[in-house]
Amino acid sequence: MSHLLSRPQAPDELGCIQRITPASANWQYVGFEVYVLQAGQSITLPTDQTEVCLVLMTGKADVATSQESWQGIGERMSIFEQQPPFAVYAPPHEQLTVTALTDLELAVSRAPAEGKYPARLIKPEQLAYIVRGEGSNERWVCNILFNEIPAERLLVVEVFTPNGNWSSYPPHKHDTDDKPVETHLEETYYHRLNPQQGFAFQRVYTDDRSLDETITVEDRGVVMVPRGYHPVGAPHGYDLYYLNTMAGPERTWIFKNDPAHEWMIKP
Repeated sequence: MSHLLSRPQAPDELGCIQRITPASANWQYVGFEVYVLQAGQSITLPTDQTEVCLVLMTGKADVATSQESWQGIGERMSIFEQQPPFAVYAPPHEQLTVTALTDLELAVSRAPAEGKYPARLIKPEQLAYIVRGEGSNERWVCNILFNEIPAERLLVVEVFTPNGNWSSYPPHKHDTDDKPVETHLEETYYHRLNPQQGFAFQRVYTDDRSLDETITVEDRGVVMVPRGYHPVGAPHGYDLYYLNTMAGPERTWIFKNDPAHEWMIKP
């Protein structure tokens, strides 16, 4: 199995099925977790030295910090409803309490931070889907924690890719501090498939091919992208969703396309 792939585990006592840390990924910035909770289950998540973005993937919950609380948030019962999610941002040195009101799938994105921004609720009406690409390269992108929604390092995005289509394509990378050409951002891809017995392919490769892996990823798998280009393909019959978490030395997303494949981009 590729060292870039994390397969889901049986839920632990907190309901955690995925836990990526900077230490486990052998990088500096991105942490990522997924919790699958039953209705009535409650967990407490310290933010420690990180800023955190909770994404309510499916289900409803009460969420509270030491200063704020939000009751009954969450709307979509299936990720593939293609409606924007509820999310919660929390700064370092906080404690998040999440109580599932229904069965709940919760994603937790983390990055080191100082505490410049307060906790807040991100509502679906603040978000929108953007169509990117065309033909068999078309997909729908929802920027959850991005652009005008402030954070210190975190960038969080979800993408729906129809079956038979490509995504994160043409291949691009963001692994070098070279503004204004490119910025350095680590990235995780949390994949969901519909129907869930499906699979997708993700290639991660560098110009010199010192890293060149093609990964078969199944439902609830995480692909880690420490560097290099990272296109994704969804086979016929299986729609693909993924949640991206990115972070790096600064919160700027500038990517560089693979020159070998840039010809297909229309001016």
